[in-house]
Amino acid sequence: MVGYLLSRLLYAFVVVLGVSVAVFFLIRIGGDPSALFLPPQATLEEIARFRTLMGFDRPLIVQYFDFVGHLLHGDFGRSLRYDQPAMQLVLERMPATLQLSGIALLLSLLFAVPLAILAAINRGSLLDRSGLVFSLIGQSFPTFWLAIMFILIFSEKLHWLPPSGRNGWQTMVMPSVTLAAYSTAIITRLLRSSMIEVLQSDYIRTARGKGVDDFGVVFRHALRNAAIPTLTVIGLQVGALLGGAVITEQIFAYPGVGRLAVESIANRDFTVIQAFVLLMAVLIVAINLAVDACYGLLDPRLRKRG
Repeated sequence: MVGYLLSRLLYAFVVVLGVSVAVFFLIRIGGDPSALFLPPQATLEEIARFRTLMGFDRPLIVQYFDFVGHLLHGDFGRSLRYDQPAMQLVLERMPATLQLSGIALLLSLLFAVPLAILAAINRGSLLDRSGLVFSLIGQSFPTFWLAIMFILIFSEKLHWLPPSGRNGWQTMVMPSVTLAAYSTAIITRLLRSSMIEVLQSDYIRTARGKGVDDFGVVFRHALRNAAIPTLTVIGLQVGALLGGAVITEQIFAYPGVGRLAVESIANRDFTVIQAFVLLMAVLIVAINLAVDACYGLLDPRLRKRG
């Protein structure tokens, strides 16, 4: 198990390093960053002097290593628009995004897990077919379309919920449901399929033959084994929720880090974009590591490794 986790840590380091390379060079493909700092009326001499001062006249590979050196000291640069440390801006908005994504994930699990279990136990029934239709609909509707429909129906027509902001639980309802819809559908379909496969296994028939009740068969034997592939998808969906929050926050004017990222892209505030991408990469890698560690709790074979 220790060797397995060490290999995953090495893999996580390589992923974060690759993300740092990608975000640094892709942002600079758009042109000389000097134009972002200086006013349009700046002379060529002022631009040249500024490029030398900031190090933009050096080769990109040298600039990259300088960028990494600053990262190791916690310096992500300053925002061009707000004139504040870029990472500080991102971290100030992150709690709102984590709250929204956390509520969306909780809603997904609260709906998906019971629905998948009931559908698998009652395979072929009306409940099972209804669950499949629900999953298909949840995967088919684009997030931005669903968000707009919620605003039109529940805010403009019925006046039940506020269309934007982050003031009270009412403002969290539509964004979190919008964000949870796709993940709920994915988890429901996968867990249902895994449960059906596990319930047909020999050891499940053996457990029933030994007199284990239905609750014990489903929750102590079947669900534990069916949860292993589902856990992988849940980990991936956490990353998808964080990424999907960018669109959802923009539509609902939700003051999270996703909206900050969209505004930074529009303003070409590349230091904030770099901080946002790197922080998201670290969060997603950390979540995947946590999922890998949970495998050892569900699969004893992994605990015997290393």
